Amino acid sequence: MHMRSGECELSGDITAVIFGVDGVVIDSARTSAGAWKTVFDPFLRTYAASHETDFVPFDVRTDFLRYTHGKPRLAGARDFLASRGIYLPYDDLRGLMIRHEEFFLGEVHRHGVSPFASTVTLIRESHRRGIRTAAVCTQRHGTEILRNAGVVDMFDIVLDGLRAPGTRLPFCPDTALFVRAALRLGAEPRHTAVVEESPAALAAAKRGGFGLVVGVDRLGGGRLREHGADVVVTDLSELSVGPRRHAAYA
Repeated sequence: MHMRSGECELSGDITAVIFGVDGVVIDSARTSAGAWKTVFDPFLRTYAASHETDFVPFDVRTDFLRYTHGKPRLAGARDFLASRGIYLPYDDLRGLMIRHEEFFLGEVHRHGVSPFASTVTLIRESHRRGIRTAAVCTQRHGTEILRNAGVVDMFDIVLDGLRAPGTRLPFCPDTALFVRAALRLGAEPRHTAVVEESPAALAAAKRGGFGLVVGVDRLGGGRLREHGADVVVTDLSELSVGPRRHAAYA
């Protein structure tokens, strides 16, 4: 890794790059926040009525950023409700998570979703330099939303919760997911970069011994270095591709 003028460069030791989907490749924050509000507000209204408390709706900025953004859905639902003093059993939390996924995908199908232009540029430059790329997503919808955004074919491989059996999916990021992606790209983890926005995903990549772990903190306040990021950027325009020195192995 080479640093200059606030920019991070993928050095010649990097022969493959693994990208997270939500928030890294795809601009999904607004859609995800709206889906959480659609899920939480009816629940909170019913809970307030049955417990004779005030109904305080889910805030699509404050609550989203503080409790659900960059987390697996199950953890996001748990942490938000705990902030309101509400503790649900696993099955109920899983029900909220599944409803969020349904509403999220419904919005994607109705209104579409867009890739980040800087990410598309980086992927193209990586391919031009002979660096292979993968997209990974712990949720089941990864391939679907990449296809909706028109970028699924830009990646050499795509792994999501439907395509990576044997890992702890679809509920949490897993080191095995990143290792599997690297091996399918023909690259050793130590010569592979992982680019993610999720603290849990960054920690998983760090445990896997990946050569470079890049945290993407577009909305600010993520404290991603504390979770294993070697470098943190606010946009992938800050990440460039240098000349290669090593070849991937077959």
